[in-house]
Amino acid sequence: MSEWRATTSLSRALVVSAVGVGAAVLFGEPVLVVLTAPLLLLGALGLVHRPTAAPRVLTRLDHVALHEGQGTLSRLSLHDGHDVEHVTRVAAASPYVALHPAGGQVGRLLGEGPADLELSPRRWGRRMLGEEKVGLHTRWAGYRWGPVAVGGQEMRVLPLTAPFDSRAEAPQPLGVVGVHRSRRLGSGSEFAGIRPFQAGDRLRRINWRVSLRSDALHVETTRAEEDSGVLLVVDALADHGRSGGAEGAASSLDLTVRAAAAIAEHHVRNGDRIALRVVGRGGEKIGYGSGKAHLRMLLGTLAGMRVGEPRGFDTEALQLGVTGGTVVVVLSPMLAESIGTATATLVRRGLPVLVIDTLPPDAVPAVTDGTDPVLADLAWRMRRIEREQVLGRLSALGCPVVAWRGPGTVDDVMRRLARRAQLPRVRVR
Repeated sequence: MSEWRATTSLSRALVVSAVGVGAAVLFGEPVLVVLTAPLLLLGALGLVHRPTAAPRVLTRLDHVALHEGQGTLSRLSLHDGHDVEHVTRVAAASPYVALHPAGGQVGRLLGEGPADLELSPRRWGRRMLGEEKVGLHTRWAGYRWGPVAVGGQEMRVLPLTAPFDSRAEAPQPLGVVGVHRSRRLGSGSEFAGIRPFQAGDRLRRINWRVSLRSDALHVETTRAEEDSGVLLVVDALADHGRSGGAEGAASSLDLTVRAAAAIAEHHVRNGDRIALRVVGRGGEKIGYGSGKAHLRMLLGTLAGMRVGEPRGFDTEALQLGVTGGTVVVVLSPMLAESIGTATATLVRRGLPVLVIDTLPPDAVPAVTDGTDPVLADLAWRMRRIEREQVLGRLSALGCPVVAWRGPGTVDDVMRRLARRAQLPRVRVR
């Protein structure tokens, strides 16, 4: 309803006052006029303030991008509203979206200030914000406009990035420039050794103490600093466990997405090249890149990825397309056979691979109606036993498996991978 209409209170006041005045004249009872006079006065005031223009209602959000747990204001813009006295807003309930006031209902006189709604998405993903119904009333509640449905805005809520920092070296830095110590000598800040002066050496590299003792010029050598290529493999085939939002319990997909966002932000801050491969219904891919713009694109892809197995998904033909010199970080609950097979293939190729286990300890399967809970529990325990066997085989191949526990989870593992990469390798010809 997008036009002004008389309210029920106005109609009731006019009808009761008219009946009272008619009965007083018909039966000669002046007391009926006294009893109905207040209603007659209110009805007359409502008719006097009859609206003359049709208002236009618009809503807008203060922010166009949010991280889970952050909040924004939904502001109401009213045009041609000089006849309006009271505004009522009722926000639609949406999963994982907190409202303030809690019921999503705001009613306020225009003279008391703006009737704003506070919205806060509590989980990453596609969220509909600002969908609501708006109703307007004239003075003395004589006429009502609406309620009219106002469309909201679909927003990709970015995952929460935990403060993550690591001083561990990359196992195989092969880029042009970066902060990781390379195995080759070059222009860097990491001391490597001292050798005799050669033609072309820079004078600022001369070590005068050694040169004076040996009567020959000696220079200091340093290791080059290079960037590293990091591929994040995100398992979006299924979500295990229940999600409680930004401050509640985390499901497997919550841990996966938040860990991927934290690791990506850390490596982008260090100047590394980051790529993303989502194994799921959408099959999202992002090539190697660096910088803040690349990080925003990566976080947006994580927030908008689709969960589930794609059509015609072949568990044996999963190819991640990893090239040499890449550090592969697999974030998965390791319940899908295809992920374990692809990870083992990368390890056998000699690539540095790290598996981050994102299965919550208290995760239980979702039991549908008609399913025997005893059989479901037995099947879940058998599946977890198979999962432990897969993780054990990966560890036997030399692939470290760690559970995500926030900042500091991968420090020790990355140091061990870096030391392993510097060891001499025996090649059989």
